[in-house]
Amino acid sequence: MSLLDRYIIRQYIVAAFFGLLSFLCIFLVIDLTEKIDDFLDAGVPVNIILEYYVVFAPEILKLMTPVAMLLAALFVTGRLASQNELAAMKSSGISLYRLLFPFLAVATVVAGVSIWLNGWVVPSSNQKKFYIERTYLRKGGDVGSKFNIFFQVGQTRVVSMNYFDTQTRTASRVSILDFADTNLTVLYHRFDAFQMQWQAASDSLAEGWVLVNGTHRGTVDLTNPVIQYQRMYVGKLSLVPDDIEKKQRKPDEMQYGELREFIAGQVAAGQDVSRWLVDYHAKLAFPFASVIMVLFGVPFATSRPRTGTALGFGIAVAVTFIYLAFMKISQVFGYNGDLNPLLTAWLANLIFLAAAVVNLVRVQK
Repeated sequence: MSLLDRYIIRQYIVAAFFGLLSFLCIFLVIDLTEKIDDFLDAGVPVNIILEYYVVFAPEILKLMTPVAMLLAALFVTGRLASQNELAAMKSSGISLYRLLFPFLAVATVVAGVSIWLNGWVVPSSNQKKFYIERTYLRKGGDVGSKFNIFFQVGQTRVVSMNYFDTQTRTASRVSILDFADTNLTVLYHRFDAFQMQWQAASDSLAEGWVLVNGTHRGTVDLTNPVIQYQRMYVGKLSLVPDDIEKKQRKPDEMQYGELREFIAGQVAAGQDVSRWLVDYHAKLAFPFASVIMVLFGVPFATSRPRTGTALGFGIAVAVTFIYLAFMKISQVFGYNGDLNPLLTAWLANLIFLAAAVVNLVRVQK
């Protein structure tokens, strides 16, 4: 790595860091301004408010990283041009492709860090963020409980619960429907119970679910008398309490592995997983926006050497807004199954990459 590369990398990292920090502060101030009344009305302690914005920060960093990378590329390249350093580089035989090398090196590292941030840090932080919202702001339902839950377990079993308490691992008003393997329209077994409790393993008891105060019918035509019971052990049902909690999470709360396992479970149950596959692939595709923004920003700035800081800021925000808007629009088609989920997640990247390559080719080298 040459002295010139280190010089550009240092300037680029500093500019990107301060740009990202500025966006983070602006975003947090705006969000706090909007929610301060809700926090005060709910009597939320100051330490909880601080914790809320600490765990909210990774989500903001994830969204603002491409903007900061583009703004830094425009700012650094524009400053090199305004101070005649860019002209000196070109006169010494340094091409635009060579100039791109230090920018792309930093952007590639940032993309790698963003993959880790997007796949593991952000979901964990979002879980805590949503927990605070549910607990103190009453958003997204009551904390520690789930209402009106329906699961298809395998191809032939449907489990419904009116209410599930994650603290006691107890479900209320439960129905378990088992259908015949050969004909999924034929009901083979039906269990109804006032409660279903999770029983931990012990020396005399096996781990699994126990139905409390319920009824059971066990024939295909349902002509046999209803069997009533006080307690009935029904095993794990391929469904443990952690599965119920995980399956109620949003994609933003799931790490890569958790979302992949969830999708596999939905496929096994015969469900349409287009929406989940789009979100899964988007977790990998979005971090590479930083690289594409650099490919777009550096050639653009060299072709317009008089681009000022204010104009560069406006361009960075506008380009990133268009990118995010296009990504959201394409996701709608992916969610509906009109586009392949993998193509949907990468479509915005591919289109902006093509635009960046066209811009790079037409700029004087």
